[in-house]
Amino acid sequence: MGDNAHHEIEWPASLDVGKLLESGWRPTPFRQFILKLHSRCNLACDYCYVYEMADQGWRDQPRRMSKATIDRVAARVAEHAGAHGMDDVEIVLHGGEPLLAGVEHTRYAVDRLRGELGGGVTATVRVQTNGVLLNQAFLRLFAELGVQVGVSMDGDREGHDRHRRRAKGTGTYTEVRDGLERLIAPAYRHLFGGLLCTIDLASDPIVTYEALLEFGPPVVDFLLPHGNWDTPPPGWTETGSPYGDWLAAVFDRWYHAPVRETQIRLFSEIIRLLLGRPSRSEAIGLSPVAVVVVETDGSIEQVDTLKSAYDGATGTMLHVLRDTFDTALFLPSVAARQIGEQALSERCASCAIARVCGAGLYPHRYRSGTGFRNPSVFCRDLYRLITHIRRHLAEDVAHLTRASG
Repeated sequence: MGDNAHHEIEWPASLDVGKLLESGWRPTPFRQFILKLHSRCNLACDYCYVYEMADQGWRDQPRRMSKATIDRVAARVAEHAGAHGMDDVEIVLHGGEPLLAGVEHTRYAVDRLRGELGGGVTATVRVQTNGVLLNQAFLRLFAELGVQVGVSMDGDREGHDRHRRRAKGTGTYTEVRDGLERLIAPAYRHLFGGLLCTIDLASDPIVTYEALLEFGPPVVDFLLPHGNWDTPPPGWTETGSPYGDWLAAVFDRWYHAPVRETQIRLFSEIIRLLLGRPSRSEAIGLSPVAVVVVETDGSIEQVDTLKSAYDGATGTMLHVLRDTFDTALFLPSVAARQIGEQALSERCASCAIARVCGAGLYPHRYRSGTGFRNPSVFCRDLYRLITHIRRHLAEDVAHLTRASG
């Protein structure tokens, strides 16, 4: 059996979207559009899902999204927003390293997207960068266009340089720090969207967190390293919860600080879910995922972290030249991420924290043979973290109740 045939029989390939529609389900329109403005990178981070994991499709992509493709993407985004009566969308310029596209090409992309959407739809534009190329020219552009800037940084110098290196092996902490210091200068601080940090068990959690705090980020995203049941993440064992322990230590430092120093998205979303609110993150909970990716060649794809699962996992066979974004909404692979509890495995569905955990990030559920209908490979870690946070909330509520009584 060929590899493609093998994946065709894995869940969610068998998901019957027609039956879902008959049952009353309707897809949630896409609200976040991730544009791969440049497909290459100037770093060689050893954990990167784009270049270092199962899917090597980047090799076949144009280096830069052409102006003609940008024009077509802009028209498709406007078409989708208009069809669904949206008054706001989010555009994320991504890569590779999106700043490799250059200042003027980036300007063209933002102007065309906003131009097509017109005055009736607000386009929040963000860029996710490694920070190395974050110079005055880009900062002036982002200030002019109101583009929010997220930067990837893995803590202190030692932790960051362990993985986020140049191809020749040299660390990039100094370059990223310099870019961040330009960003947080008074003229540009309002553009600072936050820091993204991939967890490394070899790094001390408190040292890592406090190193990030030095830059005063409004938000910190701690990301679990990508892995699945076929290719477990670093340090994973069949017992224990090392990533849950790491995150619980950061939670305690964050939660018990005398003043709120920053927002940590994962913790905030778990707290929201424990209090009965819906999640706003694909990493946790059961809310429909309304994100779509456009590669540099114009291919419409699923979220690119799926590249960590197997070669071709993000593919849809759709393209902005001939297909609408609506077409993608009815694919089994996209619908599977919008049906909540129906996408859970039996084990997850019977779990006491299923509504909060939601089986974790979708790519982390993959196992060859059964596909994505499994618990997260980080199941024990998520259980450890969520129950830890729940216990703290319960203690605080009990304390407030006694105090008011």
